[in-house]
Amino acid sequence: MTLSTRLTYLLIVITALVALLVGGYSVTTATHAQYATLNNAIDTVATSGAGHPLTALSDAINMVQQDNLNLTLDVIDASGHSTVVANGTVALSGRPTRADVLASLDGLSTSSDLPGFVYRSIAIGGGDYLLIAGSTSAISASSHRVVERTILVGIIAALVMGIVARLFMRRDLRTFAALTSFATRVANGAVDLTPPEASGSTDVRELQRALTRMVAALQSTIETEKRTSEAMQRFIGDASHELRTPLTVIKGYTDLLATTPNDDAQRERALARMRTETVRMESLVADLLFLAEVREVGRHDHVELDLSEVVATATRDFALDHPERPLTERIAPSIRIRARREYVERLLANALTNVVRHTAPSDPLRVTLDGPDPATLRIEDGGPGLPDASYGQRLEQFRRFDPSRSRASGGSGLGMSIMADVTDALGGTLTTERSDLGGLALVFRFPTRSLSDVPGAAPVGS
Repeated sequence: MTLSTRLTYLLIVITALVALLVGGYSVTTATHAQYATLNNAIDTVATSGAGHPLTALSDAINMVQQDNLNLTLDVIDASGHSTVVANGTVALSGRPTRADVLASLDGLSTSSDLPGFVYRSIAIGGGDYLLIAGSTSAISASSHRVVERTILVGIIAALVMGIVARLFMRRDLRTFAALTSFATRVANGAVDLTPPEASGSTDVRELQRALTRMVAALQSTIETEKRTSEAMQRFIGDASHELRTPLTVIKGYTDLLATTPNDDAQRERALARMRTETVRMESLVADLLFLAEVREVGRHDHVELDLSEVVATATRDFALDHPERPLTERIAPSIRIRARREYVERLLANALTNVVRHTAPSDPLRVTLDGPDPATLRIEDGGPGLPDASYGQRLEQFRRFDPSRSRASGGSGLGMSIMADVTDALGGTLTTERSDLGGLALVFRFPTRSLSDVPGAAPVGS
């Protein structure tokens, strides 16, 4: 049984009970009032003749006639003979006995000899008695009718309440049904769904908001797991691909030294090459570990960073290390982003090292930083650039543009991957373009947001 059906039944039962209780109270109160009126009429007639035996009968008859009282007057003589002197609308259902008369001298009484009547007696002299009786059948019939009507009204009220309740809860019930269907689809694995709109009572809207938060948290968890899995797969792929070459070289020279007679010069060349490959492998491992860190870390620990200052410092250091290279810089002041300083410094180091490795010392370099939103950093060189088909590619789809050149220069081949992943970790984008200097232009774009826009953000750091 559904919750809505249970609620409807509950409202029907409660309404019926309330109607019956109120009706029962009303019937009881009305019946008591009718009995009180009848009893009061009998007592009034009896009181009028009490103490005046000689005129008691005539006084009683006059009062019944004048007040049009629905009472029966019956005279019982000393021998027990009964004579009706005034009839009500309902005749006596039996013959009163002298015992009934004597028992009712002190007050109202009922007896099985006179079913359906309440009566009282008074002495009228000469051993005779006057019995004043009133029928209760009309009261009983009226009570039965009221009870029947009360039950009918209660049933109707309960049904009406059930219908009204269903109509009133219809919007809530539709929303409940939609939320139930939504939760079922989410439980079956469909998390990329939009929760139904909440309408109706506050409880339903709160339930909709709770489900929305639950699905958002579930989607975030799934996305995190997906990113973690993808990062692990990329890490394994990068490690297996990039470590294969130095390991092969080291293994080859190890076998050469073990199986072939060598003079001192050959041995020294082999050992030197093995040391070179070992250093290169250490660099690869460091780059791979950095990539894994970048791909796993969240953005909650980013701080507001003066990008202009970091770029200016890196450019100034590069100019001091490479005085022979023509360098042009245009850095807008006070461009701020949310980032980790070590990530930005590593990104700049990779980009500038890429220029050194793949361009001639005399090729020009230009560094440009514009803003404010987005902050756009361009690092352009006058080298040979990339193959025409490589510009604009998504950088995560490849690792090297020219593998032989990367290996010849001693690079790990992961420079572009590191720059792409660092940029993504900072919430930005990296694209490759052909520079008007003739070579490659790396274009980094970062969103700029004030620290005050991010609740609970860390203070400005450097």
